[in-house]
Amino acid sequence: MGVEYILKLYVTGQTPRSQRAIENLYRTCEEALDGRYNIVIIDVLENPASAEEEKIMATPTLIKISPLPLRRIIGDLSDTEKVLAGLDLSTNHARPARRGGHPE
Repeated sequence: MGVEYILKLYVTGQTPRSQRAIENLYRTCEEALDGRYNIVIIDVLENPASAEEEKIMATPTLIKISPLPLRRIIGDLSDTEKVLAGLDLSTNHARPARRGGHPE
């Protein structure tokens, strides 16, 4: 089936920026990882110790825990190409493109 990605997303409350980051992350993971991911969302307002331990200076911050190496991406994750590059996802890791043209 392939490598499972373990991702931690640090957000601050239920702000529009936090919600956007969560939605963008799930969309990108569904498109690129085809279910091979586990996302943990940490609200730094509810869990400041975890944020301090990971040295989170800005939110939203995404940390790729596994597979190694660790990677961090800061922002609302709206730039899909930047997120894929930050997660070290090349075309051979991503789900293959569908054949036969556009879906109807």
